[in-house]
Amino acid sequence: MKVLVTGGAGFIGSHLVEKLLTLGHQVAILDDFNDFYDPQIKHQNIAAVVDRVAVYHADLRDARAVNEVFHRERLDMVVHLAARAGVRPSIGHPQLYYDANVNGTLHLLEAARTVGLERFIFASSSSVYGLCKTVPFSEEVHLTQTVSPYAATKIAGEFLCSTYSHLYRMRIVALRFFTVYGPRQRPDLAIHKFTRRIWNGQPIDQFGDGTTRRDYTYIDDIIQGTLASLGYEGPLFDVFNLGESETIQLKDLIAALEEALGRKATINRLPEQPGDVPLTCADISKARRLLGYQPTTPLRVGLPRFMEWFHASRGKA
Repeated sequence: MKVLVTGGAGFIGSHLVEKLLTLGHQVAILDDFNDFYDPQIKHQNIAAVVDRVAVYHADLRDARAVNEVFHRERLDMVVHLAARAGVRPSIGHPQLYYDANVNGTLHLLEAARTVGLERFIFASSSSVYGLCKTVPFSEEVHLTQTVSPYAATKIAGEFLCSTYSHLYRMRIVALRFFTVYGPRQRPDLAIHKFTRRIWNGQPIDQFGDGTTRRDYTYIDDIIQGTLASLGYEGPLFDVFNLGESETIQLKDLIAALEEALGRKATINRLPEQPGDVPLTCADISKARRLLGYQPTTPLRVGLPRFMEWFHASRGKA
């Protein structure tokens, strides 16, 4: 197939692009290389494959630019990973998040419709579950409230996808990712940021009492689940959780990082942040049953792998 990966130069996207190429697919990347973090990191992410893919430096908010990509490339599928990410930044810049994540998704769906594209994968987020009381979080839970603009844009994206699937018989799968980590993880995310700051002797910020829990999911497992969704033949629109289905408290994560690095963290204890949720935990029984999703990398296995990459990447810097 020929697959367009939006956000293909990012953390998850670059791993997916590499795997798609390994499997023999043709790949195009659409990425705006914005400055949410150093754009050079994204260029490094795809340095090994840039001569084998078409790279479009374009902004999803620009409908004309998006349409040009769809009309230039004869695509079989879109995997839409691009988004303005992060709960806390979305509170400060809600309009930016709405424009990029909601309007951007709409522009992609419209372009897909105009060229008759039949398959579309949408990267959603565990954030859509908000303050869900049913644990683990199941796709069957009726969602009534989100607690950050970022989460609201993701649930809006899911509804846009379901609408286009219904109206235009487009096969669309929405994947709710649960706190992805691993090599190339974004530098603003907890595991990467804490590791870098502890290693450099800098303090880390702990919001709340350290009892919040997250379902950390290793990148290889996310890629396996995403690839499995490409050939899904169930309902025209469907939603799946991709997580590890095991959680760890923030304070225990920090302790694990200290042990792995052989250094103690200096912790700034701060109040809980608006928009943060106390828990994420994925019910992955549906993905196991219908996608053959088989996560194999619990945190005790994935964290050492991340550390290997962290130390190797420092040597290259």
